[in-house]
Amino acid sequence: MSTTEHFKAHLHDEAGTAALGAALARALAPGLAIYLHGDLGAGKTALTRALLHAAGHTGHVKSPTYTLSEPYSVQLDGQPLDIIHFDLYRMGSPEEFLDAGFREDFNGHNICIVEWPEKADPVLPPADINIYLSVAGTGRDVELQGSSKLGLSCLQRLKFAPNL
Repeated sequence: MSTTEHFKAHLHDEAGTAALGAALARALAPGLAIYLHGDLGAGKTALTRALLHAAGHTGHVKSPTYTLSEPYSVQLDGQPLDIIHFDLYRMGSPEEFLDAGFREDFNGHNICIVEWPEKADPVLPPADINIYLSVAGTGRDVELQGSSKLGLSCLQRLKFAPNL
């Protein structure tokens, strides 16, 4: 597997997580579905917050733990689009995902970032990029895997040097 399909790094601290979020924001493309995997406290929301701020959102970014989804309007290459942040941790069943109409948000234009995607298996559309975060000492280990043509092209554009 080449580095464009698969990327691993150790993030030493919160600044490393923020830098990765900013690098991802620069590589985004309309229609991406990015799924974040990791235990509570692994940095999923911190990574999403950094990505949203780097993509141009200036306001507060809160985890949509209770609302399940939070849209943010940004500009990507001068074009308006929504980045929708999902946190499915409190979702009781995949049917809730369908009943809420969330599948319609995966429309080829919005960028959807999903924490706890396994809670919506098997009704969640396939990911373009899976990001695995795990606590490692005082930092985080991160692994990005492209799983579609769109996801692979995003990872090919990713310019990120982990904090060495």
